[in-house]
Amino acid sequence: MPLALDLKEEILVLKKARNAVILAHNYQIGEIQDVADYVGDSLGLAYHAKATEADVIVFCGVHFMAETAKIVNPGKIVVLPDADAGCSLEQSCPAPELEAFLKANAEKNYYVIAYINCSGGVKALCDVICTSGNAVKIVNLAPADRPILFVPDENLGAWVMEQTGRKMDLWKGNCYVHVEFTRDSINRIKSEYPDALVVAHPECTQAVRLLADEVCSTEKMISYCRHASVKDIIVVTESGMLHRLRKECPDKNLIAGPTDRCACADCRYMKMNTLENLRDCLDTLQPRVEMEESLRARAELPLLRMLEQSK
Repeated sequence: MPLALDLKEEILVLKKARNAVILAHNYQIGEIQDVADYVGDSLGLAYHAKATEADVIVFCGVHFMAETAKIVNPGKIVVLPDADAGCSLEQSCPAPELEAFLKANAEKNYYVIAYINCSGGVKALCDVICTSGNAVKIVNLAPADRPILFVPDENLGAWVMEQTGRKMDLWKGNCYVHVEFTRDSINRIKSEYPDALVVAHPECTQAVRLLADEVCSTEKMISYCRHASVKDIIVVTESGMLHRLRKECPDKNLIAGPTDRCACADCRYMKMNTLENLRDCLDTLQPRVEMEESLRARAELPLLRMLEQSK
């Protein structure tokens, strides 16, 4: 399509002129993944955001991801193609509600672990951040003499408890995309591909995780699919992941896990970013992600603790 080619050329010219780096999450549309400098999961993106020497960070993902990049790069310009690209997990745990809960339960002296899918305000209230890729390690490193409060994803938290044996209190939040996968929808696709393996994201419900041969982060799905002994693999996560998997595992038949209502699962927020608004944000350097400095500094500490503990 000539329009797409022209847009990509514009983006590359603007990227060079702005000394910008384009970071894209695995759930972005394929055209954005193809023009990005780095495509990955939240942990990999956090490392790249911290290490970049670019003057401008264009974050193709959702708001909390761009905000995370700003937290570790206060002196850089961080832009998000669509300012309305939010996250149901972030919305499920407003910072004022978490703060009120912690004050009301101050006697418990919670060690608070926050999944990175949360606002800067929530990060500032926590002891350490985690991603789906390092959550087990982070929980295993938590102080043994303090109870853990895990926010905001109850499904990821439940899976981590299964892996670690560590009891945690879980915030009642979830990813609206991953809870659309059901036992029935996965059993239906398994009946169509009886020899297929199933790989699922830990944000899925326990009923779905129990049907999976492997439960892991999006980044770990790459190596799992690459080394799988069979050709057919059912991938139970947001649909954007299929684009990268098909590029990196061309010999596999990668099948989108369906929900009860559709053949694959799209995140409406992730899909708000387009080549057009990626081009526009490089041109205008808007919309920018800004944070009040004292909040940013408080949020940075648990993020840096995560990066150090994940080495």
